[in-house]
Parts: sequence; C-alpha cells; structure tokens
Amino acid sequence: MKVNKNFWFLTIGQSLANLGDIFYVVSVISILYQMTQSATVTAFVPFTITTAMFVSSILTPLAIGKWRLKTLLVGTQIGKTILLIGLGIFVLFFLQKTNYFFIFFILAGIAFLDGCANPILRTFLPYYVVDDQLVRANSIVESIGQIIQIGAWLFGALLLLVISAIQLVWLVSGLFLLSCLFLCFISHVHHAEEKEEKLWDLLTKGWKSIVATPLLRKVIQMDILETIAGAVWIAAIVYIFVEQALHAGEQWWGLINGSFFIGLLIGSIFCVKFQRVVEHCKYYFIFGGSLLGGVLTVLFGITSQPVIALILSAGIGLFSQLKNIPQQTAIQRSVSTDKLATVYTSLGTVATGVFGISSLLIGILADLFGIRVVFLISGFLLAMVSLIAFKNKQLFV
Repeated sequence: MKVNKNFWFLTIGQSLANLGDIFYVVSVISILYQMTQSATVTAFVPFTITTAMFVSSILTPLAIGKWRLKTLLVGTQIGKTILLIGLGIFVLFFLQKTNYFFIFFILAGIAFLDGCANPILRTFLPYYVVDDQLVRANSIVESIGQIIQIGAWLFGALLLLVISAIQLVWLVSGLFLLSCLFLCFISHVHHAEEKEEKLWDLLTKGWKSIVATPLLRKVIQMDILETIAGAVWIAAIVYIFVEQALHAGEQWWGLINGSFFIGLLIGSIFCVKFQRVVEHCKYYFIFGGSLLGGVLTVLFGITSQPVIALILSAGIGLFSQLKNIPQQTAIQRSVSTDKLATVYTSLGTVATGVFGISSLLIGILADLFGIRVVFLISGFLLAMVSLIAFKNKQLFV
C-alpha cells in the first residue's frame, strides 16, 4: 500500500503503546494480587481504567480545541511514560499493604491520558492516507491491533514466569519511550484550533456534528446496541458460560477468548486483501456482519459443545470485524477531517459509558435468568443493529 510514511510511524507508535498498555495491566494485576490475595481488589483495575477513560472522553474536546493534534498525542504518551516510571519507583521503594491504593491513582492517570489519545489516533488516518486506501489502512491497523491482543496477554503472563512484575513495568517504560520516539516523527496536520470558542461549544462540538450528520446519528444508535451486546464477552461472563453451559475446563475459557480475537484478525486480513470488494459493498458488509454475528451469538448461547462454541466464537469475531472496518471508513468520510477528533471523542464517551453500565446489567441478568439468556439477548440486539442498517441503506451506500 502506497501511503505517507506518517502512517507507518503512527501505526508503529500506536502498536508499541498498545503492547505496553496490556503488559503493564498484567504486571499491576500480578502485583496487587500477590500483595492482597483479593479478587475484588484486582477487579478494580479494569473498573478504574474504564471510569478514567469515560471522564477523559468527556473533557478531551476542550484539549482538542486548544492544542494541535500531534502535540496532544505525543504529550499524552510522554505523560503515560512519566506516570509509569513513577509507578515503578513507587512499587520498588514505597509499596506496602497500607498504601497499595495509590496504584489506582496512577492507573487512573494513565487511563485518562489514553482516553484523550485514542480518538486522536483514529483521526489521523484520513490525513495521512488517500481516500481510496482508507479501507485498507483501517484494516492494517485493526490487523496489527488484533495480533497484539491475541499475543500480548499470553506473552505477558509467560514473561512473569521469567521476570518479576516490577521488571515488566520497566520493560513497558521502554516500550512507551519507543512509542514517543516514533510519534515524534509524524507530521503536524492542519486541524482547526478554535481557541476563542466558549467552553460549552467545545464540549458539545462533537455532538453537534453527530446530530447534524444523518449517518452518524444512525451509527451512534448502532454503537449503543452493539456495545450492550458486546458486554457478554467480558472475561467474567465467558468464564461462567464455560463452567455452567459448556461444563468444560478453564482452558476452554482461554481458547474461546483467543478464537474470538483470531476471528477479528481474519476479518481484518480479508479487508486488506479484498479492499475494493469491501469498499464497493460497504452496506452489505455492515448489514450482513451484524445479522450473521447476531445469528451466531444466539447459536453460541444455546450450544453445549465446547468445540462448536469455539468455532462460533471465531465466526462472531470474523463478522464483527467485517462490519466494523467499513463502518469506520464510513465515519471517517462522513464529516470533514477537522471535526473527526471531536466526533470520535463523543462516540467514545457513549461507548465507554454504555459498556460500563451494560457490563453490570449483563451480570445481574445472568444471575437472575441464567447465563444462556444474556447471549440470546446479545444476538437479538445485533439483529436490531442490522435492522437499522437495512432501513438506512442509502446512508451507507
């Protein structure tokens, strides 16, 4: 793919940061569990991260209105690096059973900066990639992301067998520094910095773009339903499904999670290989991906065979990605590039908030009605997403 070298600097920098993010969470969970032997304490790690990213996504438009995008992106990564080094120093010299809660403040700080960086990363692609290469560029970024997701959790756990958790923190600090270096090489983009705008205008800028754009209004409806449906795939719910519905060992929990990400990866590779097909048939991939993903989720919810569940999990990941990549491309083309950062921030605010609430609700529903029911609900919600796409075909075509 013939693209601006900025694309590769951005992708490598982002990949190193993503790899580091997973490794440092693995190390923090290990440190906290070894110290407290409490599952509740370790469960607060993802809760802290999600909460901080939600707050960040609300406030990020203020920063986008004041500073250049590259400055924000590099600045947040430098900030994450400083906080992580601070975490390493704290754990090495000051950590005790009476003050371990300070770790959560550092976690919240890193997640807050991540919440600012994530929408900016997505915004850069249309600046660096020509329009007819957007599908392929999004596919490459997603492929690399899924490879990292598949390997990083397993590799991070294996690393803890040969090095200590604090040594893993120092390794992540090195990855973050490399990420900063690559991101420094990307070029500034001509993003409108409207410094005279009022506070309320900056906070609501992304929402105004969504309300004014028919496609984005439908996308946010689809995202809400998809986010609720996706809550069934959190580790705790899948673990319970394996135990109660499949009556299988813990290894199947890891295998089913891994097969889901493999499905995502295959979907990304397909979009890279057949970008023109995906480009010209965006609507069919968005509609079909949602519908088939819903059907497979229902089948997953009623099966009692671990092998079949494994295959269905991969299929759900595949169709999810075949829908998401053309949808991302449609979003990137729906508004001018200078509005994309605030649009992604607003979409991220909805996704993070809805996911946090729906994760709790899914757990309650699973306790009340059984683990299979939540997967049936998830499949129904995905079918509703396909219905929205079907009724608004002209927007995606």
